[in-house]
Amino acid sequence: MADFTAQSEVLAFLCNPHSYGGTPAVERITTHCSSVFLVDGYAYKLKHALIFSALDYSTLEKRERACRREIALNIRTAPDLYLTIRAITRAPGGGLEFDGQGPPVDWVVVMRRFNGRDLFDAMAREGRLSAALVRHAAAELASLHAIAETTTTWGGADGVRRAIARNLQEGLKHLDLKGCTLAMALHDECQMRLTTVADLLEHRRTTGFVKRGHGDLRLANICLYKGRVTLFDGIEFSDDIGCVDTLYDLAFLLADLRRRGLTSLLDAALRQYIELTGDSASLRVMPLLMAVRLGTMAYAAAASARRQSDPAIAARRMAAARLLLRRAQKTLAEPAPGFMDGFRRVPSLAAKLRLRHQTVAEHGDSPDATPHTGDKDERRQDLTAGCDG
Repeated sequence: MADFTAQSEVLAFLCNPHSYGGTPAVERITTHCSSVFLVDGYAYKLKHALIFSALDYSTLEKRERACRREIALNIRTAPDLYLTIRAITRAPGGGLEFDGQGPPVDWVVVMRRFNGRDLFDAMAREGRLSAALVRHAAAELASLHAIAETTTTWGGADGVRRAIARNLQEGLKHLDLKGCTLAMALHDECQMRLTTVADLLEHRRTTGFVKRGHGDLRLANICLYKGRVTLFDGIEFSDDIGCVDTLYDLAFLLADLRRRGLTSLLDAALRQYIELTGDSASLRVMPLLMAVRLGTMAYAAAASARRQSDPAIAARRMAAARLLLRRAQKTLAEPAPGFMDGFRRVPSLAAKLRLRHQTVAEHGDSPDATPHTGDKDERRQDLTAGCDG
């Protein structure tokens, strides 16, 4: 649980307009793991002093390290959003100040503020999310994967197996009785399906398809900023969750679209990613990976329900968690999910993928498959140079 008592002085400081030079107002947004303070054109993100099985912000040193890591990783996809970290230090008079000479008391990530209506999550709710936008998101993810660090330590069949187990463990903590029954059934079904693709996932792990990706690519973590689709708020706190098969990274976006019934947008995102990367293995492993992501969304919804003081809101969120589990089961049960039918029916795409595989094998990947990569690399080097000092 978040230790708000330990951070009460810091929270009061960040809520005070005078801390920022007398700005008219400070707006606070609180999530389970952090508090974000909106001040003029900026957002100051404070990590809560808490600890979970996969996350540890319990000490000042760990929060500082997490802040620096968040900047370094997210600057790859959102260099215009992520600015720096700032220390909250003890002032000579005993109070708090930003970046003073006294000892650090806490740390914040500083970002540029954007309009909440520009989140893909908001666009989807309001019917404004288009195929063009999700194609851009898929292209940005493909671009990230092209430059991301490769690892063989994480991912593979064991990585998916751990995610399946984690979903059940967390689900049983928060779901109601009906939800727990669904979660146990989904766990068994996912484990059974995993046995049919474990060899493929292991082959992908050993041949460069496990990377330090985004890790949490829900629609709530994609926005349109200054006219450009921007991926932000990637996972910094866990190598197990952040270093994943590239298709598992994509699966969160697809699962979020599927749960909202946006099948045509799901199809557009998947097609774009495959056309840019040539990674047609998704036709075999994606149902399982999407089901696991839907299971993760389910336990998150159940945890949110447990935190609600309003019984009506809690009941709605618990019902949403059960619905997500059923959709995960349906995704696994369909032998040929509808959104994949088009790939099997279009010979030209299959031929294009075969040609791309041959070209990559003979000549290496082409630069036009990874839009903005060079520009991102240059900006990442420029901005990270000032983040670690």
